[in-house]
Amino acid sequence: MKLLPTPTVDEDRAERGGPVPDDPGSERSGPLLEARELSKHYGSVLALDRANFSAGEGEVTALIGDNGAGKSTLVKALSGALRADSGQILVSGRPVSMNSPLEARKHGIETVYQDLALAPDLDAAANLHLGREIYWFKPLRILNKPAMRRSAVRAFADLGVELKDVGAPVMTLSGGQRQSVAVARAVSYASKIIFMDEPTAALGVVQRERVLDNIRRVRDRGIAVVLISHNMPEVLAVADRVEVLRMGRRVARFRSSDATVEQLVGAMTGALTTESDSGPGSGTAGAGEAEGDGQ
Repeated sequence: MKLLPTPTVDEDRAERGGPVPDDPGSERSGPLLEARELSKHYGSVLALDRANFSAGEGEVTALIGDNGAGKSTLVKALSGALRADSGQILVSGRPVSMNSPLEARKHGIETVYQDLALAPDLDAAANLHLGREIYWFKPLRILNKPAMRRSAVRAFADLGVELKDVGAPVMTLSGGQRQSVAVARAVSYASKIIFMDEPTAALGVVQRERVLDNIRRVRDRGIAVVLISHNMPEVLAVADRVEVLRMGRRVARFRSSDATVEQLVGAMTGALTTESDSGPGSGTAGAGEAEGDGQ
């Protein structure tokens, strides 16, 4: 059998119709990802009420809010898991449709779900390429396991993830290691944006720090990271900006370097007075100041 050359991750993206990473020297103006006045009804329940959101290239944007604030609905709308009833989504300043997760992937968007969506019986290399397998001969669906293993080792090394054996079943790994596998899988194929839903939930202190380090490494690669978390000290430690949802709307934005836990909690609960936004995706709030969307 004639061996085919091993495709790189970028070649695999191109073959599947997905984007390859942009030229590092290219420059963008404005948010990399932006939501403008998204609304979503579930029957008589209004989950999103003209919600706005923005995330910039090479930064960590934390999305916080109390239970029922609309965080999950907003993330699902932005990652293609559901369609908003109205509003607009822009990627790199261009309006796009997010009708499915596959369509979101074509725009360079990946999601790390809270349950990780890993196959526990498969090894780390197989999970990294789940749904994007590398084949010796594609028509016969013969897996090129050595190439998948080499690609996985490179991907884990890029993130500083240490696994003794990438061939071990994922079920034998620690919680932090499993989280790292899920993050590495998203990073391998996301060229623009990664959503991370409660990535440190149920992890110990050491494992939590490793995951936060991975988030910083992803940000340093120029990818926009959207972090959904209830851990306020953790948010301030890793995020560059914080956007707050309450009752389906964005009510405040902060620079993490200028914010306190008390301010974040105050914005989440409505105790902090907000002022009118100057328009969708407008500037970031200043020191100790919240910027709200007009009520």
